[in-house]
Order: sequence, then C-alpha cells, then structure tokens
Amino acid sequence: MKRLFAGDSDTGCVRSANQDYWHTDAEGRFFVVADGMGGHAGGEEASRIATESIREYLEADWANDITAPVLLQNAIDKANAAILQDQREHPARSDMGTTVVIVMVRDEQFWFCHIGDSRLYRLRGHEIQQISEDHTWIAKAVQNGIVTAEESRVHPWRHMLLQCLGREDLRPIHVQKIELHPEDRLLMCSDGLTEELTDSMIATKMKQTRSCSQAARALIDAAKEHGGRDNITVVIISNELPGAAP
Repeated sequence: MKRLFAGDSDTGCVRSANQDYWHTDAEGRFFVVADGMGGHAGGEEASRIATESIREYLEADWANDITAPVLLQNAIDKANAAILQDQREHPARSDMGTTVVIVMVRDEQFWFCHIGDSRLYRLRGHEIQQISEDHTWIAKAVQNGIVTAEESRVHPWRHMLLQCLGREDLRPIHVQKIELHPEDRLLMCSDGLTEELTDSMIATKMKQTRSCSQAARALIDAAKEHGGRDNITVVIISNELPGAAP
C-alpha cells in the first residue's frame, strides 16, 4: 500500500496569529500537531518548540534500537524539557504550554500518543471514531455523567486542560497502537476544528474526496464557515492504492 498524507493550517476568522504548529515527515514516518497557549508569543513558541524538539529527536534517534513506545515517550519528555528550559530563560513566557498529538509509523505499525485536547480520529467507511481521549475537565465530566456530550460542546469549562506540555508535573503518557484497514484514514487536528464541527460533519467532509490535501482544506474551510473562532490545523494520513491523489 502507498501511504498518503497532507496537512494544512489556518489562523481562523478571529485570531490575529496562529499558535498551532504542525509537521509531516517527508518520508511519512511521523506526524505532529500542537496547539499552544499562554498568550500570543507564548503559545506560538510553546507549539513551535514542542514540534521542533519532537522532530529533531525522532530524526536523530530513528535508526536506534528503541521500541516505538519508548521512542515516543522520549520525544514527549524532550519536548517538555525544552519548553521548561525556555520558560526559565524567558520569564515572560513562564505560563506557556501546548497540547500535542503524534502519530508514528514504525515497521508498518501505526502508533500514537497525545497530551491535551488535540485529537486523533479514524475514519473507516462511513464511521468516524475519536481514538484519543481528551485530557480535559469536560471529558472527565462527560465520562462521569456530570454533563452530557451535547452540553459539553458549549460548557464554559470545556477548554480546561488537565495535562499539557510545559509543566513540571507532567504525568507519563500512554502510547497506543492504531489498527488500520487499507481504506482507513487518520485525522489529527487542533480543537479549532472540533470546536466548530461535530464528528458527523467532519466525517461527511472527509468522505467527499479521497485526496488528503483537498479533505484537509475542506475541513478548515467548513470550520471557518461555522465561526472559525480559533486557529485550525488538520493533518490527514491514509493508506491508498498506488496512483491515488495526495
């Protein structure tokens, strides 16, 4: 099978700067989406530092005899340490942090890990499934029956993170395998997408084209049409038959 992928990002309709940062490895080995927070400069720096640190570590240690879970855990630890170091050197950015979601393909097995509420979805046929679990107060509240899923979309505490990069007390992450069928597609995104579009709306847009790049742009445009209140970043990964459009 031929692995196809594409990403795109947009400031949205309200924000003046883009605090999201993303990376797709040219060889299709790993993919990163990060959503920064902590003021204009802080958010931009946190997401950039995290993404670049993860990229540099994975590129440097890819050929080493390290298991996929350890490789991803090390990448997260390196990114967190880099942000903490920058906070010490620049006190004005001491409250900055970032979410992150990483997908990695090693020996043809897909793996992922995440921190915060940037998400990973799998589209299989007509069904879309959120694979990541938001590290937020509202996700726990829904899980515990305190609020409904519908109420969670407008709850004032829906953006309260329980974990993010840039904290001394970062808890160990869970690295998980992703089972993919040949026609499945993965969607990585910042919450600027999921704040505006429901899962069913996302699935509908993705099913309209097999092109990863066209689907990514269509999702961003749809989020902007529904308000675009935050930065929007999308990465789509697919295993396709040879000759499919990227």
